[in-house]
Amino acid sequence: MFEGQPKGLYALALANTGERFGYYTMLAVFVLFLKANFGLSAADAGTIYGAFLALVYFLPFIGGILADKFGYGKMVTIGILAMFVGYVLLALPAGTGALGMACMFAALVVIATGTGLFKGNLQVMVGNLYDAPEYASKRDSAFSIFYMAINVGALFAPSAAVGIMNYAQNHWGVSVNDSYHFAFAVACVSLIVSMAIYYGFRKTFKHVEGSTKSVAAGNKAEHAAEELSPKETKDRIVALCLVFAVVIFFWMAFHQNGLTLTYFADEFTAKSSSGVESMMFNVWNLLAVIFIVYALFSLFQSKTSRGKLVSGVVIVAALAFLGYQYTVLPESTPVDAPIFQQFNPCFVVALTPVSMAIFGALARRGKEPSAPRKIGLGMLVAACGYVLMIFASIGLLTPNEQAVAGEAASFVSPNWLVSTYLVLTFGELLLSPMGISFVSKVAPPKYKGMMMGGWFVATAIGNYLTSVASALWGDLPLWVVWGVLMVLCFLAALFIFSVMKRLERVAK
Repeated sequence: MFEGQPKGLYALALANTGERFGYYTMLAVFVLFLKANFGLSAADAGTIYGAFLALVYFLPFIGGILADKFGYGKMVTIGILAMFVGYVLLALPAGTGALGMACMFAALVVIATGTGLFKGNLQVMVGNLYDAPEYASKRDSAFSIFYMAINVGALFAPSAAVGIMNYAQNHWGVSVNDSYHFAFAVACVSLIVSMAIYYGFRKTFKHVEGSTKSVAAGNKAEHAAEELSPKETKDRIVALCLVFAVVIFFWMAFHQNGLTLTYFADEFTAKSSSGVESMMFNVWNLLAVIFIVYALFSLFQSKTSRGKLVSGVVIVAALAFLGYQYTVLPESTPVDAPIFQQFNPCFVVALTPVSMAIFGALARRGKEPSAPRKIGLGMLVAACGYVLMIFASIGLLTPNEQAVAGEAASFVSPNWLVSTYLVLTFGELLLSPMGISFVSKVAPPKYKGMMMGGWFVATAIGNYLTSVASALWGDLPLWVVWGVLMVLCFLAALFIFSVMKRLERVAK
């Protein structure tokens, strides 16, 4: 998995980890901030959330076009600086009135613009590292590693947001509304770390920072072999557009994690946990489990006795840590709604080596599904995630009824949401890193930046459509909200399987 990768991969992945930590720290509390600070309804907060995410994922299309002309490195640098300014604007306690609203909207526009310049172009640079023949076979595993690094940052983000807010309230006497700004300030710090990593290790990837023209000039022989006929170019672009049409509905369903799934955590999920179950709400316990997973893989794959010994020591140490954590558990652990967003990145990090091992074994037998087929399977798995939410919601009141129910309100076990995040993560691992790899591989050389931007445009449309579910949040039964998402994922899966032969033909 990690052997034989270029050093530039790790530098770019870690720079992205810092940026994603800040982004997901902000996103973990964003809709709750909108409701608490400005008194917005669930539907209005959802509209702003969806529009912001749409902008975040649409602007990489523009950023890709600019990078194709002016260079990927330049756009990434401008993007990092813009995001930093945006997080500073959110961190300022500008109040609940017109000034606060203006600062919030200005921050969202600046953050989205910066992300548009940074996110897609960084991923194109990763892909360009694997244009060299000696690295070409490692492209898929590289994007899995890169995707895992993103989620390492996202794993700690919810705990950081909740932790700094609670600390500000309990030790500095800050109000709940003002404490949100401290969470946004954490995002500012993470951008500084990201910039330090990017420039500190720039020499490992500087050769892929240029524009499409400059990269081609430096690799004439390789790119000459990649020249495509107009028909081949058209076929590839059409195939990518078909994939983009499908992933719209995945992101519409998946990014409910910061919207209706957060509403469900806030309004319908038990506010405390005890016993072994409560251990999963401590991010350090989750990290210990991740260490165990990786050490187990190392134990069985290591070729030296020293490697096996180190792996065994890590496993014993992690188990001892978890045992100690169990002995000092409080009688009851509070469960805050944003904390549920740590489970998806935790599962991504923990399950990435598992999925790579499974697909590696299938590849050795010549049975590994193609990237388009994995995307289709990912859509089916996402539909199953919302089947779980339908079962979780049986017998519950509507959101509006729950808000006025008082003692008659009913709450469900947090295990329902955790299980849903687990299933959605399986779908994400099938779809997202493989989709990015597919775009990197299939995109015509002259349009790499634009086509990677196209992936983000599809994501943008899906994110904008997240607000459809929030608009249903109110008088309708919960099963209707989840049922709409389930049906859309299922129909998208049927569509991609119907055009599978065409997609697999261009992927060869």
